[in-house]
Amino acid sequence: MRVLVVEDDPGLAAVLLRGLAEAGFAVDSAVDGGTALWLGTEHEYDAVVLDLGLPDIDGLTVLSRLRAGGRWAPVLVLTARDTVTDRVTGLDGGADDYLLKPFAFPELLARVRALVRRGARERPCVLAVGDLALDPATRQVRRGDVDIPLTATEFALLECLMRYPGQVLSRSRLIDHVWDMAFDKDSNVVDVYVGYLRGKVDRPFGRATIRTVRGAGYVLADDRAAR
Repeated sequence: MRVLVVEDDPGLAAVLLRGLAEAGFAVDSAVDGGTALWLGTEHEYDAVVLDLGLPDIDGLTVLSRLRAGGRWAPVLVLTARDTVTDRVTGLDGGADDYLLKPFAFPELLARVRALVRRGARERPCVLAVGDLALDPATRQVRRGDVDIPLTATEFALLECLMRYPGQVLSRSRLIDHVWDMAFDKDSNVVDVYVGYLRGKVDRPFGRATIRTVRGAGYVLADDRAAR
């Protein structure tokens, strides 16, 4: 397993490199954001340990650029910034885990192992299907450059559909993800809310991205290819 360590403190970097190597990882290192971006773009990593306080490019900027470039290696953020706002910003910015300094190395090692098990699957911060975009962190939905206000339930239903583009999702599966356990799965609530969504994200734009698959459920697809 190959890990990239991005840390500008020489002492801490040495501890991380030695400890991860002794645990069986192949380790590359960077002391600044520019080098981290180059390494993270040129090589495939199973995990990245990323300090936020870098001397040239802030760690969050490095993270966002890697994600924008299609690099999905799981990232463990290291930082002395201990406010809730800082942690939320990091996680919403694409980090997979967050560890405050100072920390115990065995805990860091356990977190890295957990991230490696997770794998480098694509998980963009902003979901996009064609020109329809949904940001789970800011709760914003846009079609092109037009903001689309949605209720909480409409947003949750659209988010579920957009996380599985091109896949047919049954009504019962949508209910499991959007409504609670006590909800009646024989209800037509999904059909009702799909109608609401179509009235907000499709029809005003002359689109048909949310499609009914008779007897199976619903699928969200980019309809621009058919035009």
